[in-house]
Amino acid sequence: MATISRLVYRFREGNKCIKLLFGSSLIYLLLIFTATAATAAIISKTVPYQSEGMNLNGYLAYDDANSGKLPGVLVIHHWWGLNDSVRKRVDQLASMGYVAFALDLYGKGKTTTNFTKATKMLRMVQMNGYRWRQRALAGLEVLRRLPQVDPQRIAAIGYGWGGATLQQLVFKVEDIKGAVLFGSFLPPSADLAARVKAKILVLQGAADPYLDPEELTAYFESMNRYGLNWQMVLFGGAKNGFSDPNAANYGMKEFVYNEVADRQSWNHVILFLKEQI
Repeated sequence: MATISRLVYRFREGNKCIKLLFGSSLIYLLLIFTATAATAAIISKTVPYQSEGMNLNGYLAYDDANSGKLPGVLVIHHWWGLNDSVRKRVDQLASMGYVAFALDLYGKGKTTTNFTKATKMLRMVQMNGYRWRQRALAGLEVLRRLPQVDPQRIAAIGYGWGGATLQQLVFKVEDIKGAVLFGSFLPPSADLAARVKAKILVLQGAADPYLDPEELTAYFESMNRYGLNWQMVLFGGAKNGFSDPNAANYGMKEFVYNEVADRQSWNHVILFLKEQI
């Protein structure tokens, strides 16, 4: 410690030798800096909220080192529920400087890896269009009201069925700046298209067994007809769930994780979010 607490810097100016002595004050400053750095961390937690009396458990993450109002990103889970892969994505967004919040469509944070159970949970929500939209809007409202969030700078990401849910928001809520849709695209009707303000990015596996070429063509024609701001990136060889590291847990050949497509698609997300919010 003696050599650290007394640093000597010598430089010559002609024949003069000047010694700069730094004692315990330098160590004190170093300790302050270290302590400050140590306190900055990603804060993540479950956030209980409600929609029409239904208890929902969302997941929030942000970096408490950032000050002031930050852009927010709403994340909408696939039909498996708000599971670990969704939470990890929320944490990743927080590390990038966003306040990220994953909403809960099923209630009480329910998840499953069983196709039959997932389908049943999905249908229980989707069969009532009003309930479906209200649960999505409730999650958006939680994000908008967070003290860390700038409500004028919000984007959203939807996975699979979550992408379909997100499009219900894109076509009805004007204050979403950007929408990222993983493996999901729905051509809007004329009246809904007129209300779209958000920029749209679709990330789609080209080998997705659920991909219908006719629906793809119809989507292109519809989006171009209404002059919406959109882009779609197709990933060769990628199937449904290509961005979900847990895809193998679902026991379905249609769902396959693709590490390359996952990495490349996320690079598109990073650029898109920077441009929109």
